[in-house]
Amino acid sequence: MSAVRTVLGDVDPGALGVCDVHDHLFLRSPALPGPPLDDPAEAAGRLGGFRALGGGALAQWTPFGMGRRVAEVVAASRATGVHLIAATGLHQEVHYDPEVLRRLRGGDRLAAFFVAELTEGMIAGDDPDGPRSAVPAGMIKVAGMFHTLDDHTRWVMTAAAQAHHATGAPIGIHHELGTSAVDVLALLHGDLAVPARSLLLGHLNRFPDPGVHRELAAAGAYLAFDGPSRAYHATDPWLVDSLVALAAAGHTEQLLLGADTTSPGAGPGAPYLLRTLRPRLIRELGEGPADTVFRANPSRALSAPWPTPGAPS
Repeated sequence: MSAVRTVLGDVDPGALGVCDVHDHLFLRSPALPGPPLDDPAEAAGRLGGFRALGGGALAQWTPFGMGRRVAEVVAASRATGVHLIAATGLHQEVHYDPEVLRRLRGGDRLAAFFVAELTEGMIAGDDPDGPRSAVPAGMIKVAGMFHTLDDHTRWVMTAAAQAHHATGAPIGIHHELGTSAVDVLALLHGDLAVPARSLLLGHLNRFPDPGVHRELAAAGAYLAFDGPSRAYHATDPWLVDSLVALAAAGHTEQLLLGADTTSPGAGPGAPYLLRTLRPRLIRELGEGPADTVFRANPSRALSAPWPTPGAPS
């Protein structure tokens, strides 16, 4: 039976409630603009605001090596009652010390690393050989490049596909400014045989091409619109139009929404989804379809037929 693997253990998909399907409570990299997300009080404040507006679950797409702060995520879930889904995986090469990546290379080591984080518990810090927590990841996070897939991307995605086939874990994909989604789908779904229903294609709001959106949707993948947009890629005027167009084409059950907070003050955060965007979708699509986007779709997209029970900390 499928379950959603949270940091406190496996839960029935129907228990998630309203979900922010792509966000970050903690995130750190010298390659990212702005200050890092590394303040537990600030994270708890955002999560509490989301909860106060009816939020029930949040997926943190922060992968290994980028300041996940596993213990603090567990504490935030317990304090607020919000179900939190954590990620294993790797981001783009620029975010890592070359020595860390070297230590993860060789044979199927990276795939085994992902599987262990999904089934045994995540590494507590940013050292791949460091102590392992008892807190499981519930998804895999990978990343494409701007209009291309480089060797690092293909290596990581190949390992992610192997880990998916071993565990059933969903795979969330960062698409740089929304690009390369067709190439990612061809690699993960076409070449590596990951079912499209296990792929969460992120940042599509940043590349509002309706033809590309329809092509991705026709393959059966989940389409994640997560932001809102930053000043340097202002695509918000197309966000709701893109969702309405996809719903009209019969793809309501594949749409996902997330806040994708990447630094303090970088955006309105998870509460924005429920305070501003949900009422707009209710007006445009109706109460039922909006509820599908916020509740039913995440519960399916984030679930998997896990081979072993989750391990609470």
